[in-house]
Amino acid sequence: MEHFPSVLSTDESDAMIERARGFWAERGFCWFAVQIKDGPFIGFTGLHRQEFQAHFTPAVEIGWRLARAAWGFGYATEAARAAISWGFDALDLGGIVSFTVAANTRSRAVMQRLGMRHDPSEDFDHPSLPVGHPMRRHVLYRLDRAGWAG
Repeated sequence: MEHFPSVLSTDESDAMIERARGFWAERGFCWFAVQIKDGPFIGFTGLHRQEFQAHFTPAVEIGWRLARAAWGFGYATEAARAAISWGFDALDLGGIVSFTVAANTRSRAVMQRLGMRHDPSEDFDHPSLPVGHPMRRHVLYRLDRAGWAG
């Protein structure tokens, strides 16, 4: 949560899980738990429909949040690849986006490893953060079906 405005409380985290269950029932996709094989839960990745007001929404986003101890092992990239493949193959999506604050170099590196492309002219101010907030400016990455190499 280094590049988020705040961490979630236990109640907020539980509510997020309940929303994910609802998204699965409604849309057929959501965030999924990520667990190391025969090991601990380390976070989540998956697809989420973003509908806030921006030039690229509504859109399906690939995202991830992993525990710091799980960084640097390729788990985010591996799990995101599986979710993207599923999005293109099973859900027949035409494109997938991802976004983060510009300083989040680790997530941006995952986006690049996934083959996502960044066009600086598409960067945007996240509408849920107030004007002047240091995390308001976000970079946008895109991946379309034709660009997906799996």
